[in-house]
Amino acid sequence: MPKSSRKRDSALHCSPLIALLAQHRSGLLAPGVHALADALRVRFGEAVAAILVYGSCFRTGTDEGLVDLYVVVDRYRNLPGTLFLRLLYRILPPTVFYLEIPLGNRRVRAKYAVISQADFRRGTSSRWFHSYLWARFAQPSNLLYARDEEIAQQIHAARSRAIVTFVTRVLPVIPAAFDAELLWREGLSRTYRTELRPERLGAVARLVQDNLGYYEQVTRTAMSSIPFDIRVREEGPPMRYESAIPERVRFWGGLAWSLRKALGKTLNVLRLLKGLMTFQGGMDYVLWKIERHSGMRPVLSPRLQRHRWLALGLMLWKLYRKGGYR
Repeated sequence: MPKSSRKRDSALHCSPLIALLAQHRSGLLAPGVHALADALRVRFGEAVAAILVYGSCFRTGTDEGLVDLYVVVDRYRNLPGTLFLRLLYRILPPTVFYLEIPLGNRRVRAKYAVISQADFRRGTSSRWFHSYLWARFAQPSNLLYARDEEIAQQIHAARSRAIVTFVTRVLPVIPAAFDAELLWREGLSRTYRTELRPERLGAVARLVQDNLGYYEQVTRTAMSSIPFDIRVREEGPPMRYESAIPERVRFWGGLAWSLRKALGKTLNVLRLLKGLMTFQGGMDYVLWKIERHSGMRPVLSPRLQRHRWLALGLMLWKLYRKGGYR
């Protein structure tokens, strides 16, 4: 990583972006979201440093679907469970689990990921080549719980680094003249193509449009931390920018996204295989995940039901041949 990038990573300690993200804490979350977070604090005890919520339930303000949560812990060795489970935590973090609890006369459900503070800091920074974490936490999320104010600031700093990393890595592959909508639409399209999630351009455009206020605000605030020459072209709204990025930087930036796309498919398959071991009803979760992102419902024959690891490989290959993901 260039020295200028390392300096900017540390300089974000006092960035206005941190203050902006801290203001985005919301008290309007559905009651089931808070109940799920409380259950996770009981499950992991004093090891929990912070809990974040993100994803579709967070964006729509509901707890009726599968709530997406991240549990940030001090270190993996402090977590309950077998030696094998603690080993899984360290291999290709984060590790995904399922949680279901009663709430009144109904049940609420969550898909939650467990990650250490060190892995969370690293994964949301420019030190991580792949976009899995820095692209996820550049998008809207909310800090549900932090053990103390120091940890809260560390989480906000990590989220701010995620935004700066995202913008820095997307700018070389978009036109020199851009606005926040173009930046995030193209950036999210590229990050989705690094995973097994073939959302069409229309879906990505709607996702950005529905949260455009957030994206415009964080883009404007982050620009002072971007290691390129960026100037405001039009005050707007929307505010338009113009970048001066050398052609060699654009070339290497485009190549990096091609490599992320190739690497990301492999990492996604490995995470799905890992999910079979950690997610309650692991194969059902994998089937649901494939259907949700591809629109295709995989069907397992009775014979393949008995050999589910083989079945998963065959399903992924068939879905690829049918255009279920790219």
